[in-house]
Amino acid sequence: MRALSAALIAAAIVAGPALTPATAANAGEPRRERCAAVAAGTPLHGAVDGLPDAEASGALLLLHDAQGCRQGTAGIADVHSGRTVPIDGRFRIGSMTKTFTAVVALQLAAEHRLDLDQTVQHYLPGLLPVGTAPVTVRQVLTYTSGINHVEVPNKQTDWFLAHRYDRWAKGSQIDTAKPLAFTPGTKQRYGNVDYIVAGLLIEKVTGRTWESQIQRRIVDRLGLRGTTAPGRDVEVRGPHAHGYEATAAGWVDVTRADMSLQWSAASVISTAPDLDRFMVALFSGRLVPQPQLEEMFTVPAGVKLFDGNDDPGDDRDAVYSAGLTKLPVGPLTLWGKSGDRPGYNNGMAATRDLSSRLVFSVNTLHMGGSEQPVRSQRIIAAALLGL
Repeated sequence: MRALSAALIAAAIVAGPALTPATAANAGEPRRERCAAVAAGTPLHGAVDGLPDAEASGALLLLHDAQGCRQGTAGIADVHSGRTVPIDGRFRIGSMTKTFTAVVALQLAAEHRLDLDQTVQHYLPGLLPVGTAPVTVRQVLTYTSGINHVEVPNKQTDWFLAHRYDRWAKGSQIDTAKPLAFTPGTKQRYGNVDYIVAGLLIEKVTGRTWESQIQRRIVDRLGLRGTTAPGRDVEVRGPHAHGYEATAAGWVDVTRADMSLQWSAASVISTAPDLDRFMVALFSGRLVPQPQLEEMFTVPAGVKLFDGNDDPGDDRDAVYSAGLTKLPVGPLTLWGKSGDRPGYNNGMAATRDLSSRLVFSVNTLHMGGSEQPVRSQRIIAAALLGL
């Protein structure tokens, strides 16, 4: 997730509605379960109430824990109509896409079509320059490959607005002019490039598009009615909250965008109920067989996060597995994934036994930054720690 600095909302934007219970009517789809509205006066209510503000235009959350299921939305979905945010509304899930891609890769491993210990060079000859150290599929899935991404300032407002409809060929996001950042398997560096490579691997061994594999192996299998891998479609189809960027000239709608730069790393569109269903199916072993599923709950041992320097004194332990992140939150250990795109900052996480699980999306107003938005922090603390 990325931090968003506060700014004044344009004077024409008036205070939005308080936290409202989600309903099937404003979601546009049948309810799949009975969830209570987030109760007024609770920390969870306070975490999202009062939107829009200087940081976000809206938010939604879906929480399951010992108290049952609770859900709610706050703020506005559309600045022109003032519509409230629908709980079943679609949003760009950003890097939570990586969990979907990891699932497909591990399914192919279970089918003996993709060997985690085989090299990228074996499956995709010519992708990496001759003489590049061997990079295994497992290293790609755990961000320990050292492969570099083409650097673009895609979190800068001016660049995004000028290039939001650019079309990137699959694989053109990989910077093969630079040597590997580190010896494969020795460090962990989070980023999109490894999961761009994973998308190429999926297409190579299946002979089908990455999008079709996400659709067939996950979306159709689980009946995820609000989830798509959009391909060349720049729209967010169906009910959704628009994403905005606050600028000196007012709010700019940033919902529409070509997602080919992010592709198999961060392009999926989904909903909170769909992501909850996805987590339940995944953690329950219904999507990936147990031996491969353990890859998703195993952080590489003895590996440190890559920080670009040779000082071991500031090294931090790796936290990413294949498609998930290990998340200590107070007394709980959760596994999940965060993700953001301009206008959207999101998260999904659950304990392994699924007794606590959370999905949320915050419609942030300031793309870029390096820390989690305050609203997202407050939702996580309220939902999982009751703070």
